[in-house]
Amino acid sequence: MKKYIIITTALLFSALVWTGCSDFPVDEDGLLITTRSQCYVSNFELLGPDYQTVRTKAAVIDTTAQTINVEVLYGTDLKNLRPQFNLITDAKIEPKVIGFVDFSDLTNPKKWTVISGNRKVNKTYTVYVTVQVKP
Repeated sequence: MKKYIIITTALLFSALVWTGCSDFPVDEDGLLITTRSQCYVSNFELLGPDYQTVRTKAAVIDTTAQTINVEVLYGTDLKNLRPQFNLITDAKIEPKVIGFVDFSDLTNPKKWTVISGNRKVNKTYTVYVTVQVKP
C-alpha cells in the first residue's frame, strides 16, 4: 500500500510540475513577457520626502491623451517628489523610478513610457504638476 501511495504522489507531483511551467520568456528586468497588449496607468501618487502624499486631490489620468494632471499642496518642495505609478498587469514603466524626481520646472513636464506585457505597445504619459493657490 505504501508503494502505491509513493508512486501516486510522484505521478501527481510530476503532472503538476509539467503543467505548471509556462513558456513565457523573461525580459532584461527579470519580468515575464506575456501576451497582454494593454498598457495604461490606473493610478498615480506623488509623495514628499517624508513619504506622505503631497496631492490636494486625486490625479486626473487621461488614458486617451496619455496625460496625468496632479495638483500639489502649496509650499511643496518640487525638487524632492517620488512618483508612484499603478499599471495594468504585466506592464512596466521606463525610465524606472528609483528615487526622488525634480518637478520644479513646471514648463517642462516629466514623461514616462508604459510598456505592455508583450513589450510591443508603448505609450508615453506626460505628468503635469500644478501648485495649489496660496490659501
